[in-house]
Amino acid sequence: MGERTKHAPGAFSWTDLTTTDQEAGKQFYSDLFGWTAIDNPIGDDMVYSMMQIDGKDVAAISPQMQAQRDAGAPPSWNSYVTVESADATADRAQKLGANVMAPAFDVFDAGRMAVIQDPQGAFFEVWEPKRHIGASLVNVPGAMTWNELASTDLDASAEFYRELFGWQTEPIEGPMPYLVIKNPDGRMNGGIRPAMENEPSYWLVYFGADDIDDRLTTAGDLGGTALMGATDIGMGRIAVVQDPQGAVFAMFSGQFDD
Repeated sequence: MGERTKHAPGAFSWTDLTTTDQEAGKQFYSDLFGWTAIDNPIGDDMVYSMMQIDGKDVAAISPQMQAQRDAGAPPSWNSYVTVESADATADRAQKLGANVMAPAFDVFDAGRMAVIQDPQGAFFEVWEPKRHIGASLVNVPGAMTWNELASTDLDASAEFYRELFGWQTEPIEGPMPYLVIKNPDGRMNGGIRPAMENEPSYWLVYFGADDIDDRLTTAGDLGGTALMGATDIGMGRIAVVQDPQGAVFAMFSGQFDD
């Protein structure tokens, strides 16, 4: 089982959903993945809902900020990368051509984070852990298992993240170019693919599934929409779903890493 007590710098360690209907989002994903919600007050009658499997944190769901709604930003799943220093990483990202959308700030005593938009336009977060390491369970059904960047410039993205996090990339054979990301410790850490026509650069979060066909049927019954049906990729099967509020996520069934 993919239990974690810490995450190496450069590793994807957390994901959370910002959505226009927090209660509906909690219900949808709880019914889909068997999550249990633990609501943590964060002020002004708001809660940050930690989603758990067997008491272990796997993700979170929070309300979308009004400024995001006013800007027309859709609900979205966010990808967090563990770093030793959120401040230093944000500074480094800016020097590499990224936009620092939110400079490093403390999240109570849980950790310190920054929000960054890479040079190709994809948003991601960096996480400097303190009390909260991120996910304590990964790579099992219902937990985060992969993070994939759709990029409008594959080579430029690979170079940016190599310079920022020390990631190495290896191409794999397939119907389209695909780069597998490896962290400095050698562990596979996600992938990068070319964005399709009219597709923006963005990070897509994958959750594990025991039976992807069954999960797709359940997602549809709960009001979700299959954007890509179950597809064989050799090492397993994947699917892409849009939840009832509009956030997009993917699922994977197959051989999970430890």
